[in-house]
Amino acid sequence: MLKFIAKRLIALIPVLIGVTLIVFLILSLAPGDPAGVILGEQATPEQLAELREKMGLNDPVLVQYGRYMINLFQGDMGTSYKTKNQVSSEIFSRLPNTAKLAGAATLVSILFALPLGVIAAVKQNTWIDGVSMFIALLGVSMPVFWLALLMILLFSLKLGWFPTSGSDRWNSIVLPAVALGFLHMASIARTTRSSMLETIRQDYIRTVRAKGVPENKVITRHALKNALIPTITVIGLQIGAMMGGSVLTETVFAWPGIGRLMIQSIQGRDIPMVLGCVIMFSMMFAIVNLIVDLLYGFVDPRIKSQYK
Repeated sequence: MLKFIAKRLIALIPVLIGVTLIVFLILSLAPGDPAGVILGEQATPEQLAELREKMGLNDPVLVQYGRYMINLFQGDMGTSYKTKNQVSSEIFSRLPNTAKLAGAATLVSILFALPLGVIAAVKQNTWIDGVSMFIALLGVSMPVFWLALLMILLFSLKLGWFPTSGSDRWNSIVLPAVALGFLHMASIARTTRSSMLETIRQDYIRTVRAKGVPENKVITRHALKNALIPTITVIGLQIGAMMGGSVLTETVFAWPGIGRLMIQSIQGRDIPMVLGCVIMFSMMFAIVNLIVDLLYGFVDPRIKSQYK
């Protein structure tokens, strides 16, 4: 098991190199001057030229990228152009908020999606199946920012149940979590339905029913557990998508997370901060996928034996 985990963590290195290289090249081609961002509009051409030379901005792009990666592997993610603070400290101060939002959204997705998928499979081709899949389709069809704005209009401005933005109150996370979780609910629900349909038609399920086991136990104890492998895969992918998709949600609700920080950094052309946010999102996505692979072993002992 430890050997498997070590291999996956080592495989994360080329992923980070590829991601940072692409983002670095895109940002280097974007209009704007980092020296101008740092010094402001009142800077003279001589001051701008001096700062560019000091920061190495006159060097070729690949040389700048190589210098950045050397510092990164030494634990230095650079200094923000805007705040003059260390990038790592800015990101880690906002990481708990993003993790909290992604966790709450995942909980919302699972609580809605699993019952919808199971009920739709058990009641296949009935009106219950149709309503369940309609709700799932509605979730995947509605853009997260549009749903977020509708929820703000109804639950915040009209009813006054929840705050419109920020994270100061205990219920501030409700609207962002529901908006983000409802978007990703559809994929989990549809995968659960398809996997359950395949599982409940297996011979061992018919054998269990023939023994007189109650139908609710057949579904929950025998069918659902064996149908969870594809569902866990989709949940893992959706968690990664929630972290990336939190950019829009955090922006609409002014949630102080990494997603909102990255949007502000892109607008201000704060290259070190953007790179730091991308690296953090990539690492979180890879770690989530590793956790999903380990969960397979707890659901299916045959997979756990392969890790050994």
